[in-house]
Amino acid sequence: MKIAILSNVNTDPVNRLLKGKVGIEVYESRGFGNELGVLLNGNSPLYEFNPDEVFMVMDLMEVISHSLDLIVAKDKIDEWFGNFEASLDDNRIYYVSDAYLYGKENKACSDVLLKSDLESCWNNALKSLMGIHSNVRAFAYRKLIENLGEDKAFSDKMWYMGKILHSTDFHRALAAEIVSAINKDSRVPKKALLLDLDNTLWGGLAGENDITPITLSDSGVGLAYKNFQRVIRQMRFEGVALGIVSKNNDSDALEIINRHPHMVLREEDFSILKINWQDKATNIAEVAKELNVGLDSLVFVDDNPAERNLIKEALPMVTVPDFPEKAEDLADFAIDLYNDYFAKNVVTSEDRKKTEDYKANAKRNELKAVAVDFNSYLEGLEMKLIRVPASDNKDRFEQLVNKTNQFNLTTMRFSASDVSEVLSDKGKEVFLYKVVDKFGDNGIVVVGILDFAEKAEITEFTMSCRVMGRNIENAIVEDFENAARKRGYDELHARYIHTAKNKPVADLYDKLGYEALEKEADGSVEYKIDLKKNIAREYRLIRE
Repeated sequence: MKIAILSNVNTDPVNRLLKGKVGIEVYESRGFGNELGVLLNGNSPLYEFNPDEVFMVMDLMEVISHSLDLIVAKDKIDEWFGNFEASLDDNRIYYVSDAYLYGKENKACSDVLLKSDLESCWNNALKSLMGIHSNVRAFAYRKLIENLGEDKAFSDKMWYMGKILHSTDFHRALAAEIVSAINKDSRVPKKALLLDLDNTLWGGLAGENDITPITLSDSGVGLAYKNFQRVIRQMRFEGVALGIVSKNNDSDALEIINRHPHMVLREEDFSILKINWQDKATNIAEVAKELNVGLDSLVFVDDNPAERNLIKEALPMVTVPDFPEKAEDLADFAIDLYNDYFAKNVVTSEDRKKTEDYKANAKRNELKAVAVDFNSYLEGLEMKLIRVPASDNKDRFEQLVNKTNQFNLTTMRFSASDVSEVLSDKGKEVFLYKVVDKFGDNGIVVVGILDFAEKAEITEFTMSCRVMGRNIENAIVEDFENAARKRGYDELHARYIHTAKNKPVADLYDKLGYEALEKEADGSVEYKIDLKKNIAREYRLIRE
């Protein structure tokens, strides 16, 4: 990963800290304070270095030239963002720091709201730009300062000596946050958080006492559990699916979940409930099957060390973190869970509706259970296949190809710049589809790429596991073949590249009538099909 850190203050200490990190190559910036000039000059050394990601670490006080006049400051902020937008390259990602206004003159200002007003000018401009350009992202600069405190985050001595605004401790925190952002872009986050109930989501045991059955309140230890739930509920809004795996009488547990006045999490917040006396390993295995996710996508939280050890031994692919000994540490524990296993740099609209998606999937499974046969089930779903513009959905395009492993024929990974490059290549055609049925909108779930450079070839075919097993691929491959015919091709080539996780589609092209041309020792196969032949394929859906 090649990165550049540009700033209007001296960030050399951060560059030095990052140079020792494995897998990161850092741009050697020449001075500071000319960050926009470097970006706007296509002949600058930055473009020769060609970074994948650019981190703009901006001191707001320097941007506004130390003017605390709101109108003047806003003009300077608008000018900065106008120049910055003019410099953007679709082939790289830009992280721009959010606002924190620091300066000695702040201490002599009687308007206690002015600081937040000026910071809002910057943040609003950044938010507006992010709404236009999907490759611009906010960088949590303010959080780092607040975590350390102003006295420890800034260094007057270093500022006067070399225009180094921040302390050594802050530079370490900033370097760590940059590494975290880079790692989030490359990792596959977990999908579901499974939670015990007694002494986990609340203190005490459900059903033990009719008067005060559990510890959950607005004060004391009860508040610690309530704050724990508040963080977890926010995780749900960030796209984390929640589930309960608990040994309890379901009636006792649901009475608390649905009616206790201090419960933050209610039944509707959970995608799946396993509240019974069955062993938790069996329950968790059933959760993975019913949610249609891998065991390695699950994180299980339980206060009982015996239960945690059982899961570690029986289901080693499930992540089982240690539980905090003190209730006051619960909220911070939840924050660490989110950052360590679930956090993403970009949260899409599909992510935010995960809970509803999983619940809708449960209804689909109910329909499947009562359907006379498979075709009746598909007809009962009333599916619609809708092609959507890829250029308007770059984030989802990138997410699907990088995070999908099972139905992924080639497992090619794409950076934001790769996505932009593919979309601008006239020799390629990109297919993006959403699927809607009677139970809800499955969202954008399919990416396909046809390459016409030397021959017509399907170079990318990826489908979310949430719609696997419905013969949707049969209809989509017909679209691929028709697109190749329209361009005058008589043959369409394809390939399957074997990985440890895409075995479910190892024989997909064989089933679709493609001829295997060459088989590798690892199981990878090259295919082709004669487009002069029309092969009838089974599916039950409507194209829109």
